[in-house]
Amino acid sequence: MCPNHASIGCHWDGSPRHPRRPRPLRVAPTSPSRLLRAGQSGRCRRCGNRIDFYQRADQRPIALHPAEMATTRVPDSCRWHLSGGIAYPHGDGSAWCRIPHAVLCPGNAPTARIGVHLEAVGRQLALRTRRLLDTGVLATPPDDAPTVEASSPDRPIVQVLLSRYLADSPLQDIRCVAQTRHRHRCSHPVLAPTGPAGAWTLLPTGPQRGQLTLPDTSMAVYDLSHLPYTEQVRWRAQRCPGHAAAPGAADLAQPGWQVFDPLLHAVHIRTRLPRPPVSRPKNG
Repeated sequence: MCPNHASIGCHWDGSPRHPRRPRPLRVAPTSPSRLLRAGQSGRCRRCGNRIDFYQRADQRPIALHPAEMATTRVPDSCRWHLSGGIAYPHGDGSAWCRIPHAVLCPGNAPTARIGVHLEAVGRQLALRTRRLLDTGVLATPPDDAPTVEASSPDRPIVQVLLSRYLADSPLQDIRCVAQTRHRHRCSHPVLAPTGPAGAWTLLPTGPQRGQLTLPDTSMAVYDLSHLPYTEQVRWRAQRCPGHAAAPGAADLAQPGWQVFDPLLHAVHIRTRLPRPPVSRPKNG
């Protein structure tokens, strides 16, 4: 009896095998959101649970719980819906809605009752956080006690294109948001080692665009106003020099800039210029 070997192009039962070809991800020109959904999921830094990032109508990111919930079990103030990749507050009339992760995050102190069902979901997330802490996957969240000011601010204030923004990380840690050919986020920094750089300077904390007036004091600002316009656009788009020359590459993350408000972001104001890094003498 001769063995019956299945053809390479067929399954064991003789059915044809259809190999899957990788489908390239593209952004539609009419899409209200210029972000690819691939790579927009992450983990909360405080609890380690999964979150999905979406862009709001004001172009600010929001972290939503990955699962939909019945509208009847969610308070009106916690309901969000998605339309064209954009997150909008309140419901859209359907029986399901999304909820911000901050409402359920075990790392946040509860401020109001959210219902029995949502409290049960929050306890499940807390159990996952405890398992991640016990296994060492999630580091213990840092205390909120003030720390000694570093040579470079953790969240510097940057002036670019005649506007001031608050960064989400130190200057040297600001990463490019573009997608590479391997569909991963680019690992190159926005601060190019060989390109033109900004300069730290003391500027007044004057109000801009209708902000409230505060006492006129000086604060440390990383000023990019003297750079060419193309360089300032590259910084504002949060792209490395290589991806700045390739505008067709899609973004895998939101730029981490927040419009600086001296009243809301007063804790990040530094009244002294950062100390420059100490250069060590070479041996020999």
